[in-house]
Amino acid sequence: MRRLVVALLALLVAFPAAAQPIAWTVPTEYPASAMAGEGLRHFAETLKQASGGRIEVTPSFDAAMGLKSADMVKAVAAGRVPAADAFAPALNETHPIFLVSALPFLAVTIPEAKLLYEVTRPAYEKALAAQDQILLFATPWPASGIWAKKPITAPADLAGLSIRTYDATSASVLKAAGAASTLLSFADAMPRLRDGSVQAVLSSGDGGAGRRLWEFLPHFTEINYAMPLSIATLRRSVVDALPAELQQAVKDAAAETERHQWQLIETRLTENYARMRANGVVITSAIGGDLAALFARSAASAIDAWAQQAGPGDAAILAEFRRRAGKS
Repeated sequence: MRRLVVALLALLVAFPAAAQPIAWTVPTEYPASAMAGEGLRHFAETLKQASGGRIEVTPSFDAAMGLKSADMVKAVAAGRVPAADAFAPALNETHPIFLVSALPFLAVTIPEAKLLYEVTRPAYEKALAAQDQILLFATPWPASGIWAKKPITAPADLAGLSIRTYDATSASVLKAAGAASTLLSFADAMPRLRDGSVQAVLSSGDGGAGRRLWEFLPHFTEINYAMPLSIATLRRSVVDALPAELQQAVKDAAAETERHQWQLIETRLTENYARMRANGVVITSAIGGDLAALFARSAASAIDAWAQQAGPGDAAILAEFRRRAGKS
């Protein structure tokens, strides 16, 4: 018996139990079927495959961990989570550069949004590096419009309207246009819709987010306000602690996820509109000239204010985008 025990112990030493996979829980405030949720899910699947199962990512959707987008970079920096996916404009307190993708009526087509991201990515990386983080990938959202109880096509429709906006710039633009704008995360907007204190929402209403909005707001006006980004960020010390092959797996999975997200956006708007119409949403695709002119004036003031806040270096990014997009 003693010889048998010794032999078994020798086998355990020679063949240790398989190492447990590295486990990351990564939060987003959006539903699994929204663009940001799709991105996290794709990254989790891709990284598991690229790492041979040695890294397992568990996405946490719908702000289930109590974290809103504005909290994400701080939570990663503090070690509460190793990584997170945040709606970029909500991170403006971290750095003004995160507002760029949501500047009004600047980049409103997919090629323009992609060009703006390419021009701005080095600045995103620099801002995150100051927080000991790296940019994993970005997710584009379909163009933002206005969800409301009726179409919003003239200045009178907007006057005094209690509307949820998603960053400081959109809050100022809608306020200057006559609305009673309120800056809220998507998660915080839903209770306000239920109690009636918010009567409209600036959002693409993508995926699961749209399904929740149409329960309260049956009209969507396509104003093409902006195509903002969500970004996934990872704490630098977490990736630095990985062996070289797993660091490469993270890099490869992030690059593949970003490619997937920009490909996905190509058909997303058509799919969203079909789903919205099937659920009784009336989509209005044109606004009156008076409202368009009002938005243009409000947007120009907001962009000038951002440029002054951001400083010369980041304002130069805006100039470079306009030059390359033929908008200078």
